[in-house]
Amino acid sequence: MTDGYQPMRRASAVRGHAITFSDDPFVSDGALTDISDALIVSEDGIITAFGPYADTLAAVPDGVEVTRYEGALICPGFVDTHVHYVQTPIVGAFGDELLDWLKNYAYPEEERCGDRAHADSVVATYFDQLLSNGTTTALTFCATFAESVEAFFVEATRRGMRMIGGKVLMDRNAPERLRDTAETGYEDSKRLIDRWHGRGRTLYAITPRFAPTSTPEQLELAGALWSDSPGTFVHTHISESVAEIEWVRELFPERAGYLDVYDHYGLLGRRSVLAHGVHLTDFERARVRETGTALAHCPTSNLFLGSGLFDMRAAKKRGADLHVGLGTDIGAGTTFSLLATMGEAYKVGELGAFAMSAQKLFYLATLGGARALDLEALIGSIAVGKEADFIVLDPNATPLLAYRSAAVESTEELMFLLVAIGDDRAVAASYVGGELAYDRGGAGAL
Repeated sequence: MTDGYQPMRRASAVRGHAITFSDDPFVSDGALTDISDALIVSEDGIITAFGPYADTLAAVPDGVEVTRYEGALICPGFVDTHVHYVQTPIVGAFGDELLDWLKNYAYPEEERCGDRAHADSVVATYFDQLLSNGTTTALTFCATFAESVEAFFVEATRRGMRMIGGKVLMDRNAPERLRDTAETGYEDSKRLIDRWHGRGRTLYAITPRFAPTSTPEQLELAGALWSDSPGTFVHTHISESVAEIEWVRELFPERAGYLDVYDHYGLLGRRSVLAHGVHLTDFERARVRETGTALAHCPTSNLFLGSGLFDMRAAKKRGADLHVGLGTDIGAGTTFSLLATMGEAYKVGELGAFAMSAQKLFYLATLGGARALDLEALIGSIAVGKEADFIVLDPNATPLLAYRSAAVESTEELMFLLVAIGDDRAVAASYVGGELAYDRGGAGAL
């Protein structure tokens, strides 16, 4: 199976002020496309026309009404590069330190997802939250149970979303009920890949939780499975906290460092996404870049658990140019909103003396996330030939937003305002494959 998606025939046309990116504003000027009166036409879930309304109107198929959003800002659907759907019920649980938080909150909740009915309930809420926050693609941890993965992919398929997920591999240093074995983890993952990877818009991620909870045997089999499964992903954690790094050093004394564990077992490369990377060394960042591996920056969870501050300057300086996306990291992360996550990424950048413009922040949540996932040919921007996932942001969603947006003088200023004080309330609509998937109630048809 392939990444290609063949939805049933349908068409739509949406008009409004639209922004999108053609390149990375961290390293390229003129990356933002800003059209004050744009038209997006899609057929069969793919964008067939995009440009100024007057120039594009003739591309609207006969019988299709144009939906207009006045005073709004249309942008590509947000891309969440690291999130745990099974932890949705523990968002906001007392933080403590990472390893204690896992033991006290994350693991007990994940044990419940061995029950399919519970997993179905959680995953329905999870997808509702994604869409109401403007997220149309997410790289998602499930639990160690195959049932939790089935629940995820069934719901993703039902909603027609471009989603990536996988069964957690974890054969040591975890509660007994959550542990698999190197062999069963491999076999279960292989069956799930055969069943779900490339089915509709779903893609599979081989998902060792993190190095401390997998034996060398399990990591070796994970690397072998990735090598034998073209187009799949690797999704794991790295260098989130100092205590975690020390633990890895104790468990893998023969390796040069945390990243070298994954490198040794063949788990770095394009479509490998490492969450956090707060405490990577310069040498490790260089190896991340060399292999094309991506990092998921998760500012709300890093702050919530006191794990540290991600060094965006080192990741995105000219000559480094790492693939970086944003992750909400639910449930240690405290919000599904990538607008709010952009706001926290801005603050973390400020603490590192690396101020990020609204363009850079929106890029991380859209095309930057798509590039981190090696899916920029399909999602992440509004362009002819790409999948028609986009969202509508309302600068008048709250009294304070309305008051402030009335005084903005540029699109850049409006974008930054949405980053600074926006959240899920600013999402008026989410479109998936050109179809309205979430509507806060503000749309009108011409």
